[in-house]
Amino acid sequence: MEQPSECKLSTHCFATPRYFRGNSYEQGPQYSHQNGNPDTHSGQPSNAQTPFRDVNTAVMELLIMAYALKTACARNIIGVIPYFPYSKQSKMRKRGSIVCKLLASMLAKAGLTHIITMDLHQKEIQGFFSFPVDNLRASPFLLQYIQEEIPNYRNAVIVAKSPDAAKRAQSYAERLRLGLAVIHGEAQCTELDMDDGRHSPPMVRNATVHPGLELPLMMAKEKPPITVVGDVGGSIAIIVDDIIDDVESFVAAAEILKERGAYKIYVMATHGILSAEAPRLIEESSIDEVVVTNTVPHEVQKLQCPKIKTVDISLILSEAIRRIHNGESMAYLFRNITVDD
Repeated sequence: MEQPSECKLSTHCFATPRYFRGNSYEQGPQYSHQNGNPDTHSGQPSNAQTPFRDVNTAVMELLIMAYALKTACARNIIGVIPYFPYSKQSKMRKRGSIVCKLLASMLAKAGLTHIITMDLHQKEIQGFFSFPVDNLRASPFLLQYIQEEIPNYRNAVIVAKSPDAAKRAQSYAERLRLGLAVIHGEAQCTELDMDDGRHSPPMVRNATVHPGLELPLMMAKEKPPITVVGDVGGSIAIIVDDIIDDVESFVAAAEILKERGAYKIYVMATHGILSAEAPRLIEESSIDEVVVTNTVPHEVQKLQCPKIKTVDISLILSEAIRRIHNGESMAYLFRNITVDD
């Protein structure tokens, strides 16, 4: 009896789907069979926002592709999603929803059985899935870039642009044996500063009033004036983060580091979304170089801003695909990786 074959949705695919679109802009995939192995299917999802495709279209294409392969009796459907969309929406704010959890459920329902991704915005996102998720790390490639491409990197200081990024910055600093600095103050606006209204009382007309019940009020936050914890004077400042999208906070961090005496400023991140006016703002800022990986296509942004450099991480993705296909252990790809990395 012929066994169903394994399927991978990735940029390294055996067969690429062709999409047809109807008059109502609905779309569907058509797969060509692999010669000599008609049971092997694969697709090529585009999960990143590009000038020609928004993230919602890409997600819908991925779901349709996975479901088409599921109905074709593929044994395993493995999605290679270097930048997981909606990863910033992994917490409930006010009366909102946890969109990342919804997307995880949709992917499972569509038929995915395994996901390979890179540097999730929150590692807890792995718990949203009912199937295995391999969260690979880009830090070895970025650390190698620092050592090989930044002259006199021994005179550098790793900088966290907010206290939330301190753990990532500390990991870089310890591995490179460099100093650490953290920017803190009123110029920073983090996810945790947003009011969470989940416990807000019901509307007055539906509420039962209890005159004797007095709940303690949460004191409002008041941030101190912006300051840099750590010495960056006469040093190269390397700001590290996982995502660089709206660059205003990075530009503000670069300005304060210049004022504190840093003579060169690098920004390093795994996912370079660089939306809206990001290339222009980077070009006009005190930032000397922005280094991102190719988890998200940004060729257009590089043409607009020569300061943007790319580190190729396709090697680790291809190795992960090979190991899963051959049934090998993935532990080698996570050697020396700690919880804070």
